[in-house]
Amino acid sequence: MKTLIIVTHPNIQNSIINKRWIEELHKYPENFYVHQLHEVYPNEEIDVPAEQELIERYDKIVFQFPFYWFNCPPFLKKWLDEVLTYGWAYGSKSGYKVGGKKIAFAMSVGIDEHEYSPTAKYKYTLDELLRPFELTFEYIKADYRPFFAYYGIELNSSKEWIEKSVPKYLYFLNSL
Repeated sequence: MKTLIIVTHPNIQNSIINKRWIEELHKYPENFYVHQLHEVYPNEEIDVPAEQELIERYDKIVFQFPFYWFNCPPFLKKWLDEVLTYGWAYGSKSGYKVGGKKIAFAMSVGIDEHEYSPTAKYKYTLDELLRPFELTFEYIKADYRPFFAYYGIELNSSKEWIEKSVPKYLYFLNSL
């Protein structure tokens, strides 16, 4: 079964790591369908029925994005607000169309992992910062899975370091 990768990156042309991940995913069209929100909706006007239909076709869905300002990009939040509607994603007998689907996040993270802890600069783990998303997907009865994060992009953006992320990301996707 193919995995739907929903990419939300406001500046993918200048991306270092997310762009590289997309390039790699395109090598495996039998395994992954890459859906870039900013490419499909440059004006951020979401075709909600089309997005819902797309979601219904997949059992594994990964949201790929850069994690910044301790959150997802605003367009992904808008997508969640508009697509996960009452009667489709929750709240009625015919709802819960995402129920049972495996949902995960794959994120590039600027800061080193050790900075996300109670005794470090940012006080909270990434797991704690993602709790609202976990609760959202539990609410709609999706199977929220552990996330993938590749840390430290602000400190190390060498080609070698970026290439190290690729097999790790593929392993994560293939193990969902």
